[in-house]
Amino acid sequence: MPANLTPQYLKAEEEYRRAGTPEEELKWLQIMLQEIPKHKGTDKLQAELKRKISETKKQLQSERSAGRKTRGVRIPRQGAGTAILLGGPNAGKSALLRALTRATPEVAPYPFTTKTPVPGMMPWEDVFVQLIDTPPVTADYFEPYMHGLIRGADLALLLVDLGSDEGIEDCQAVLEKLSKTKTRLSAQSYLDEEDVGLSYTRAFLVPNKMDLEDAAVRLELLHELVPLDFPEYPISAEHGIGLEALRNAIYHALDVVRVYSKLPSAKQPDLERPFTFRRGSTVLDMAEEVHKELAQNLKFARVWGSAVHDGTVVKGDYVLQDKDVVELHV
Repeated sequence: MPANLTPQYLKAEEEYRRAGTPEEELKWLQIMLQEIPKHKGTDKLQAELKRKISETKKQLQSERSAGRKTRGVRIPRQGAGTAILLGGPNAGKSALLRALTRATPEVAPYPFTTKTPVPGMMPWEDVFVQLIDTPPVTADYFEPYMHGLIRGADLALLLVDLGSDEGIEDCQAVLEKLSKTKTRLSAQSYLDEEDVGLSYTRAFLVPNKMDLEDAAVRLELLHELVPLDFPEYPISAEHGIGLEALRNAIYHALDVVRVYSKLPSAKQPDLERPFTFRRGSTVLDMAEEVHKELAQNLKFARVWGSAVHDGTVVKGDYVLQDKDVVELHV
């Protein structure tokens, strides 16, 4: 991507990737074009944004003329971020969701047990991360609504069944199926500069059933046949092997900071429910999260944290640090 993209542009790009309807896509594409720095380094991307805006407008006009409305599966975002579980039949997605959250999806030793997306909340210290179990992906089976779920996720966990000789083929089928779409997996999340509609979601490779005989041999074969540059976290969802390392990696991949609020009239901050923000967010971002009018009328804030002295007065551009306590003043 071109250098010097503004935080406002990057935020709009993130919202575009999460858009569930053409109307939402158009809104955020227009904001991206508005916010992109205008210089030679972004000429190609500006042209691509204009092309995509025109294409999306035509799509909307066509749907309206035909009386159609695009509807996908929408799962409200909750917690510090969202990770989506992907894989072929019997990869162990539902077992992993059960192991990391309090969700109770059906778990059975036969394929296609999961027929609709199932969300659950994974605890990490004093925050939660949303995990979404999904139907299996095969060479012949891919629910259209999965595009939106994958694009909108902060992270994808690609599970591989190491308990079966077919597990590697199933993993290849998932990647090949996605490679024929404009929703793909990568070591990092981004939009393709040459085609803004082509979206990549950051992924972890999660080989499952490491407790079973021949799993280690199949893992070596997986590395040979399906070379990927994704971070790898071998696990056994059923027996709890490797789950804490995976849990920590999921949270840290979100790259968020926790911030605790304190009312000016209160002696102690609210330490029960921290806000979570992307690293690099500011006091003004926090004020906007609480209430737009608060952000508009914000005069200053007091901060208690590792980067400042207790009760330091800061302006709206102060960059929030993990575990800061913030007292907003209007």
